[in-house]
Amino acid sequence: MNVSYGSDPQEKYDLYLPADRTSEKTKVIVLVHGGGWTGGDKADMDFLIPYINLRHPDHAIVNVNYVLANINTPAFPNQFLNLDAVINKLTSEKNELHILPEFALIGASAGAHISLMYDYVYDTDNQVKLVGDIVGPSDFTDPFYSENPDFQFLMAALVDENAYPPATDYAEVLSPVFQVSNTSSPTLLFYGNADPLVPLSNATALNSALNLLQIDHTLNVYEGGHGNWALNDIEDMKAQISTYIDTYLEVTN
Repeated sequence: MNVSYGSDPQEKYDLYLPADRTSEKTKVIVLVHGGGWTGGDKADMDFLIPYINLRHPDHAIVNVNYVLANINTPAFPNQFLNLDAVINKLTSEKNELHILPEFALIGASAGAHISLMYDYVYDTDNQVKLVGDIVGPSDFTDPFYSENPDFQFLMAALVDENAYPPATDYAEVLSPVFQVSNTSSPTLLFYGNADPLVPLSNATALNSALNLLQIDHTLNVYEGGHGNWALNDIEDMKAQISTYIDTYLEVTN
């Protein structure tokens, strides 16, 4: 628990390794919490761990904390680079950990945005094989965000402008919907039809972008808000994630 992957005290992850793991078959499921890029904790994703252990006992699980944004520490691109550091550390330790460094990313809210961006932009070695997007913001050009002065202030505070070229359109560059390519991984989308934080139009926009490039994906829309859905919908979400893991992150015999 609380394995360090960098110098910041928040750069920690919990690692769950199956007893009979091997570097030929043991692939990795990565969980990425939400919290508006400024809050949250890996403990928020603990609810998925017993289910994954039960359904996928031959997979490793990594539950990640990243450095939360504050007035002195911007989120972007730092949080994408945090996830990159996790992937790189696990890859470099594959022999001693006895894991096969192929990954599923399962993120919630801001964690889903980070996961989508990592796969669509930063995963140049194609190590990520699927993304589970639970209420992730996908299009900051949506009027829901672009016409909200409070969100525009937040976005400006979240970006490290020194890390991007001058005159960068951050709303576009940081929106997964504009970063989909023919190398994007199969993507599961889960959204609520009454979400006060992420509009359903973000879900349909990402669905359309994935359709256009013929990326395997499934869009699920549940009754309710920002992940606060009925128990049967939560169970359906877990089951669909499990099916995608079986399909795209299968255990190699």
